[in-house]
Amino acid sequence: MAEQRLLAPRLRTPPPGMPERIITGSLPDDLMDEQIQRFGVFAAAGAGLWTFGLVMTTLILPRTFGTTPTRSSVVIETLGLFVSVSAFLHVRFAHHCARTKSDAGLGYMLLNAIAVAMLNTEGIAHVGMMEHLSWNAIVILLASMIVPTTPVKMFAASLAAASTDPLAVWIAHLRGVEVPSALNTLVLYSSNYVCAVLATVSPHALRKIGHRLREAQELGSYQLVELLGRGGMGEVWRARHRLLARPAAIKLVRPELLGVGSDAEAKTMLRRFEREAQATAALSSPHTIRIFDFGATHDGAFYYVMELLSGRDLESLVREFGPVPADRALYLLRQVCHSLADAHARNLVHRDIKPANIYVCRMGLDYDFVKVLDFGLVKVGSPRSLQQTVTSDHTTSGTPAYMAPEIILGERDVDRRADVYALGCVVYYLLTGAIVFEADTPMKMLLHHIQTPPVPPSQRTELPIPKELDDLVLACLEKNPDRRPQDAEQLFRLAEACRSSAWDRAAAKRWWEMHLQELSGPLTLTDSALETAAPAAIVY
Repeated sequence: MAEQRLLAPRLRTPPPGMPERIITGSLPDDLMDEQIQRFGVFAAAGAGLWTFGLVMTTLILPRTFGTTPTRSSVVIETLGLFVSVSAFLHVRFAHHCARTKSDAGLGYMLLNAIAVAMLNTEGIAHVGMMEHLSWNAIVILLASMIVPTTPVKMFAASLAAASTDPLAVWIAHLRGVEVPSALNTLVLYSSNYVCAVLATVSPHALRKIGHRLREAQELGSYQLVELLGRGGMGEVWRARHRLLARPAAIKLVRPELLGVGSDAEAKTMLRRFEREAQATAALSSPHTIRIFDFGATHDGAFYYVMELLSGRDLESLVREFGPVPADRALYLLRQVCHSLADAHARNLVHRDIKPANIYVCRMGLDYDFVKVLDFGLVKVGSPRSLQQTVTSDHTTSGTPAYMAPEIILGERDVDRRADVYALGCVVYYLLTGAIVFEADTPMKMLLHHIQTPPVPPSQRTELPIPKELDDLVLACLEKNPDRRPQDAEQLFRLAEACRSSAWDRAAAKRWWEMHLQELSGPLTLTDSALETAAPAAIVY
């Protein structure tokens, strides 16, 4: 498959079903939200300044200089305080869209400008002097850097705000106040108009940043929507197909985080990812995560697009609800074996089986439906990668709590039996809520995997575990790979032979309706329903 570029072309007309906000050129949602929050801070600062002015006018200046505040000045400053507080509350608590709040920001700037202009004319009428630099110039510049709007809207609002001072002087003239000529007034307040022109620079720059950010969030035919997680190898994003509106999860894997030192190594790594992604996409088991697409970005990152699932990974499931009954563990084990057997038949070894890479989800009418994630994207076996495992958990070479002895010793190539060993560790964790070997450091844990016989899971839990399941788990945890089940298909047959009748689809549905009610309700196709869906890929 040819490499796909990160910077996808912009669409000029919206295809049917595409959300309009993706192609209108508006700011991305996250950037828009940040700017709106800054506008809230701007309004709070304005409230503070108006409060300061009101205190100076009514308390400080009369006591210091013996001046008497005019009623109009007090009214103007009180109204300015009221408008600022209202703008702040509107940003923080109103359920209006970002565009409405952005327009409110322009209105707030204009109302402040009117209040400042009115105070300036008060100075002309009572003091007989005229400010050469109005505070409106500062109001215009600050608003242009904070309020998220288009350059055209900002210019129109700034021009109106700049004109409030000359307009207030003209009104003072109509009241009989002695003021400078119209030409002198325009010259004195020319800085307002200069700032109104400069005010278009910030929105234009912000639009360019937003455009580049939106382009950077487009991978092929997919639009990145929300960052779900970040880990040692990259990031996982919630995404949607730009034409089909299909939800998906996208994992970005960056070569520099894998210890790649040169462009040649990076290209080799990307070619390996491409081959393994193609192999994973060819897997047909319904219990294997589906890959929709994959490619490389223009900065060398590899990405692949997967289905977005609704459910829990086994690690968080056990951590939240405790160990599972033996019948349920067998129910889940058989599904994992179904996925791995398909992979082993195609000479593809997973190499990073662990609870975080096994997902139980809802698929239509099925509950406790297993999906196995992250096939073939983990380096194992070399001394260098082993050192990475020892010094940093969840890096490119697997997880110490689930690593087979032959991988740790580096004596054998990774084969199917390493997956069987890891799966035995996973079932052990499901049954007991604890990993097979506890240790203070990863190195001690690895040594336990090499030389310490495991304690049977039935001796580490109060839940009943049949002897045949106990024996099956211990068989998977044999130090010698020749004494384990030789692949997932053989393990599947052994799991099928274990007696289990208490856990089935009906039991799974009852458990989900009791413990995961938010994920067991009616299925919908709306975006709001997708917000409760958990990511289909765990960052490692």
